[in-house]
Amino acid sequence: MSSAYPNTSKYLESSPEIPAVNPRRKPEAGKKVYRWNSENYSPLRRRIDIWTFVLLLLFKLWRNGKKWSYAGGYSEEKLVARRRVQAGWIRENLLELGPTFIKVGQLFSTRADLFPEEYVNELSKLQDRVPAFSYEQVCAIIEKDFNKPLNKLFLSFDPTPLAAASLGQVHKAQLITGEEVVVKIQRPGLPKLFGIDLGILKQIARYFQNHPRWGKNRDWMGIYEECCRILWQETDYLLEGTSADTFRRNFRDESWVKVPRVFWRYSSPRVLTLEYMPGIKISHYDALEAAGLNRKELARLGARAYLHQLLNDGFFHADPHPGNLAVDADGSLIFYDFGMMGQLQSNIKEKLLEMLFGITEKNADRVVTALVDLGALAPMEDPGPVRRSVQFMLDNFMDKPFEEQSISQISEDLFEIAYDQPFRFPATFTFVMRAFSTLEGVGKGLDPEFNFMEVAQPFALNVMNQFNAENGKSIIDEFSRQALQVSNTAFGLPARLDDTIDKLDRGDIRLRVRSLEAERLLRRISSTQMATNYTLIVSTLVLSATILVVNSLWQVAIALGVVAVLPTVALLKLLRQIKKLDRKF
Repeated sequence: MSSAYPNTSKYLESSPEIPAVNPRRKPEAGKKVYRWNSENYSPLRRRIDIWTFVLLLLFKLWRNGKKWSYAGGYSEEKLVARRRVQAGWIRENLLELGPTFIKVGQLFSTRADLFPEEYVNELSKLQDRVPAFSYEQVCAIIEKDFNKPLNKLFLSFDPTPLAAASLGQVHKAQLITGEEVVVKIQRPGLPKLFGIDLGILKQIARYFQNHPRWGKNRDWMGIYEECCRILWQETDYLLEGTSADTFRRNFRDESWVKVPRVFWRYSSPRVLTLEYMPGIKISHYDALEAAGLNRKELARLGARAYLHQLLNDGFFHADPHPGNLAVDADGSLIFYDFGMMGQLQSNIKEKLLEMLFGITEKNADRVVTALVDLGALAPMEDPGPVRRSVQFMLDNFMDKPFEEQSISQISEDLFEIAYDQPFRFPATFTFVMRAFSTLEGVGKGLDPEFNFMEVAQPFALNVMNQFNAENGKSIIDEFSRQALQVSNTAFGLPARLDDTIDKLDRGDIRLRVRSLEAERLLRRISSTQMATNYTLIVSTLVLSATILVVNSLWQVAIALGVVAVLPTVALLKLLRQIKKLDRKF
């Protein structure tokens, strides 16, 4: 939420003491007023606003699949153009719906495995910038949480926020003891809003989970639970303070990274007080050059900082966009906003290493097994299509040297393969990929020749060696294991062949062969036979009704006509199924 703190000395000069609260102060003119930001916003109105958006969205998604709805006929280009327009409409409506939906939209901007590219690209532009809430509300929250007047806690307090977002806003202040700090205050009424919104989102997730097309291979309820967990964590400022302290400790031996200190005496679940640590925003390139800082070195430091978090600590900043990353005058990196953090479990590294060995060998079976163990791929009866997709990616991935690879390109290829496949990437995985892509973009902005993979290679090799050393292994041991496996297979092959031939002679071997093409053909034959039966029934009923009409028995004829409707509907459904089966041959 927060950004690099701007110079706010002008506010302190004009108001050195804490200003008096003015209960009659009105919102500033020209600023957009959102309904959800109103104090008298009713729960009923909230539900109407949300369901209006949801029903319109479902209608638009339904219409996308109807070819007759496209002027001049359907084409792939028209579908893409329509999705692009819809994506802009979705982004604007998420802003109108406020904090919960802004955060959900930002989380979904990382899920290219779930949503079309047009939606993901537009959601990535969703800026968490909304009007600030009033200074009177700020005072009320702080005084209620600490049971003291504001002037007993702070020597001065700037009424104008440095930054405002959907979940809260940041003010600069000075403690009684003289330290300059920033105070992050949670937006009033947020838990109540979350309670209403998440209840409705659960109903929406359940609908999508049970949908025959949108629910296929998708764990929407799991995604909903993950969103709930992340949203509630972001509302607990004490948890954010703990994360900031942990992050700071992890970099205590690295002088080139700085993290603001938490003032716990002035913090609560709704208020977080941090050390004031201003810097130059990492995307303000002119200001960096004017300060005499080396942009190429800053690009490498950004990559090193994140790799240190991920590979050494397993505890990483999940939202490292330019607003949360600044540069000190001495060239050190400053991190802000620790509301969204990710953590790798201890057993994940071993599974990631197994996947890395599979990638090195270009062994799709080993990679697929590792993905299932990681929970990124649902177990399936027939892994053939997914294995072929992974093998295709491995063949293309290994064509170029490691250091020439692009994180963004790899992410796009991976999510393109995952789209409409049984992949179910955990939130941690998508946060890592988004952070990598964001940092690569920041690095290329600082240095057009920057390559994230080139910086990552020595870190990855070092972690592999460390892990293997801790477990009494080495890369040579891995190759030795593979060589031993091959030799054992080769030496044991004659005996296994002889044993198999003996079993064939005795009739002890039964072969079970599964042919998907044969199964589809049998289903088609069965459906065709059933359709024939329905046709005979409908024909018999229609013929009987016709004879009855000729004999002026109208009532009985109408009754038979009504009865004929049921097998006719069943026949039409079967014909549609047969048409779908025909497309698969």
